[in-house]
Amino acid sequence: MQLALFLLPGALLLPGALLLPGALPLAAAAETVLGAYIFHRHGDRTTKSYSPVIFTPLGAEQVFSSGSWYRSRYVAADSLSKINGIASDIALLSQLAVTSPIDNVLQSSAQVFLQGLYPPAGSVSAQKLANGTTVNSPLNGYQYIPVNAVTAAASSKNSEETGWLQGGSGCSNAVASSNNYFYSTEYFTTLSNTQTFYQSLLPVYNTTFPADKANFKNAYTIYDYVHVSQIHNDSSTIPSNDLLTPSTLSQLSGLASTHEWNLAYNITDPVRAIAGSVLAAQILQSLDSTLSAPITKRSAQKLTIQFGPYGTFMSFFGLSQAPAASDEFYGIVDYASSMTFELVTNATLSSDTATISPDDVSVRFLFVNGTASAANPPRAFPLFGQKESTLPWKTFTAEMNKFAIGTTEAWCHACGDVLGTCPSGSSVSAQSGDGGSSGGISRPVAGVIGALVTLAVILGLEGLILLVAGLRLVKKKTLSKEISNNEVAHTSKA
Repeated sequence: MQLALFLLPGALLLPGALLLPGALPLAAAAETVLGAYIFHRHGDRTTKSYSPVIFTPLGAEQVFSSGSWYRSRYVAADSLSKINGIASDIALLSQLAVTSPIDNVLQSSAQVFLQGLYPPAGSVSAQKLANGTTVNSPLNGYQYIPVNAVTAAASSKNSEETGWLQGGSGCSNAVASSNNYFYSTEYFTTLSNTQTFYQSLLPVYNTTFPADKANFKNAYTIYDYVHVSQIHNDSSTIPSNDLLTPSTLSQLSGLASTHEWNLAYNITDPVRAIAGSVLAAQILQSLDSTLSAPITKRSAQKLTIQFGPYGTFMSFFGLSQAPAASDEFYGIVDYASSMTFELVTNATLSSDTATISPDDVSVRFLFVNGTASAANPPRAFPLFGQKESTLPWKTFTAEMNKFAIGTTEAWCHACGDVLGTCPSGSSVSAQSGDGGSSGGISRPVAGVIGALVTLAVILGLEGLILLVAGLRLVKKKTLSKEISNNEVAHTSKA
């Protein structure tokens, strides 16, 4: 079953928007935040229609502001929601785990976010040497917090330069599942019903999208092109700008959301959302690591921050039934959007508390569309079709484990052995977290899964692009023969 959605519900999530029925208030001050996991989209960038895709000053400001807000909630010494034991002024690297794909926009976003989270420490970072000399760090105590690559073997091609961005594209079965959307009745119906709409806007974008490309097949790239131009170009420089009415812009974004949602998730074919499944296992592993560490262990990991694409948001939203709380979860999330999982307890902690029982711990889900700020703070929503946004730890892990992919074997079973590197006889259910009692995914396993995703991504993504664009591959031997026969090698256009 595919989703046909023409308007962008995410447009409801603007700064100052009214609190919707699905949204719930944030934490009471009495509880203790033990740790958190933040999944964050990059900030503003240039259009994907032209390479290279560049991270903009506006994008830097967006993620810096978001980092500053999360500092005020989890790190600042005077915060009522400060993570228990986390360093406030100078980052303690063992407490942080920050990751991003190797991509100039995502990596840069993560680095700038961290400067909002832990700004230059000034005189606090000064060091007095044995000879009595005081040394001040450069740039007023700029803090060097590493942003680790999601995998060790990543593609050299920037993710943000691809028209279709979905973290599961390295999974052959997920790619095949996404491809199926382009053969569905829903897709062909939408393609036909919107043909006139896209053709009517040709005067706006015909220098980039010729008539045969102005259709629903290219819904996201057309939307992205127009969206970026609306942000950065003076209206007088946009051809036929009068055609881009609020209604038209809303329909462009809504169609793009429909297109991308159906590539990222399908209720009857969960492997399509492999990116969300792997993310779920990573969230479990991170929170379980925090919960398992002694309360008094200052060096324990307390905050995980991962930057990634909008497609992963969509995959996770679908798997976790987020749309049951609000239709706004169907839309493409805005730049600098973030979702957070807070590990909290109402148990009384003291300097003598060594560990805390999982029975005394809960997890709260928060989401904000766009930059987190005082005017647009993350809000709590229920997941998994539940009524409460804060769930007992055991309930949360049980629900996440229904779709988390937490072992290499499970990933291989779900995705198919694309490169011949999977264990023989893989038989783990594709929908089983299988990550042990904690339901988590170990870092070595996460690395192996990530490596498999990365090594397969070129094959998977090229396959999808070839299908969408109507291109063909020519073998080197065949190409040489064609050239020798004075035939021009070419790729057909859709």
